[in-house]
Amino acid sequence: MRILVVEDEAPIVRMLERGLAAHGYQVLSADNGRDGAALAADEAVEFVLLDISLPEMDGHEVLRRIRQTRPELPVLMLTARDDLQNKVSALNSGADDYLTKPFAFEELLARIHALTRRADQPRSSRLELGDLRIDLLSRRVWRGEKRVELSSREFALLEYFARHPRQVLSRQQLLSAIWDYSFDPGSNIVDVYVRYLRRKIDRPGEPSLITTIRGAGYRFDPAASPGSE
Repeated sequence: MRILVVEDEAPIVRMLERGLAAHGYQVLSADNGRDGAALAADEAVEFVLLDISLPEMDGHEVLRRIRQTRPELPVLMLTARDDLQNKVSALNSGADDYLTKPFAFEELLARIHALTRRADQPRSSRLELGDLRIDLLSRRVWRGEKRVELSSREFALLEYFARHPRQVLSRQQLLSAIWDYSFDPGSNIVDVYVRYLRRKIDRPGEPSLITTIRGAGYRFDPAASPGSE
């Protein structure tokens, strides 16, 4: 797998290049945001490690450009500040995960494995529920004739919902299945991404495909009734 590292701190880049190469990964690197965005668009990379604070173009803008052309590409953002606002900002920008510097290399590997593990699992090539079509090979989604652009994490969440239609799924289940995290009662990351999905797959004036079950979690219902939330 080819990993793009966009990071301007040379010692971190050298550590990542050595460590990732030792585990069989091919590494491309850029020390500024503009070059990083160009490499993500032009090279056949399969994963991106992206620093937030970069010269020439910050990580948020790099990520915005990546999502325009390759919405399915997994992106793990690196942040120097371990505060809630910084983490929320990274996720709201479309990152699939984040890691605070300094970090243990073993944790980085675990995050990379978690984000790529689902792509290696055998699965049928297409899911169709009502007028929602999900192509699992190309990782594309349509609602009727309209193409829906999703980030890698949004796609994983939608796929999980689609594989468990009309089942009530708790936040703990979703957090474990999609983020590979233990349940954190203080985290609202599931709610944030459900909101992202609703904005993209729901139609104005029609019931949401994802119903909130108060006190229990969420239910994905492609035949949602007018009374759904």
